[in-house]
Amino acid sequence: MHFGIVTTNLGDYADPRLAIRLAQAAEEAGWEAFFVWDHLGFVWGSPSSDPWISLSAVAVSTTHLKLGTAITPLARRRPQVVANALASLDLLSGGRVIFGAGIGGVTEEFTVFGESGAARERAAMLDEGLAVLDGFWSGEMVTHHGQHYDVENVSLAPLPFQRPRIPIWIGGESPPALRRAARWDGWLAPTTSPDGTPIMVKDPGRIAEMVAEIRRHRTTDEPFAVAVDGYSDPGDPTLPHAYQAAGATWWLESIHGKRGSLDEMMARVEAGPPEPK
Repeated sequence: MHFGIVTTNLGDYADPRLAIRLAQAAEEAGWEAFFVWDHLGFVWGSPSSDPWISLSAVAVSTTHLKLGTAITPLARRRPQVVANALASLDLLSGGRVIFGAGIGGVTEEFTVFGESGAARERAAMLDEGLAVLDGFWSGEMVTHHGQHYDVENVSLAPLPFQRPRIPIWIGGESPPALRRAARWDGWLAPTTSPDGTPIMVKDPGRIAEMVAEIRRHRTTDEPFAVAVDGYSDPGDPTLPHAYQAAGATWWLESIHGKRGSLDEMMARVEAGPPEPK
């Protein structure tokens, strides 16, 4: 079992300087990864930071933490820009990037800017966008003519540090999301709403069922990550172990303002993983 933290990019956590403090404390305390939400909170009146800026700052302030988003709605970003930005971040961090992607859970982040909020369309853009990313990160010349994106004879440079590409973890629990996750490198099990409020508790049995469904669609024996986020107490790995038995490989400690004050959240990070290495 691996242990990381996942922080919001909303409210007080919209300050990238706080992300640096949290990440440095996390690395010092023995956590293995630092994930950041990707929401346009200002759409509904909450300050929000750009996750790539925060992760870039974290990359140069730490040495070994894995870095990623949980999750980026790829449909509201241009794939070629994402490919370039993440390749740069992967080089900057020495190969520590994980790309968490999904369709997005807040339709207003699309509709207020005149973009479609339809889940089916966002899912189609996600699948097509991931194919474009995969092509760019492969280092090959990319020509793609799809429903949503066109690329004509372009290759990306520089390439990511990681080969053959940056790992892609998929968020969501719908049957299409689970099938999508099976095609890539990992799954981020959703356990909180966009504002950080805990949603329906995912008991380990339900997680096990969804992991089994993902594995039923897997066509490779390559390693596959399963990340579950939640709350734990220092020195008490009971809940993470229950999810581990259900197939989880990562526990992500959820750090945000709905859980407690900044001081309380910093103290939880500094106390280290529920099961220190």
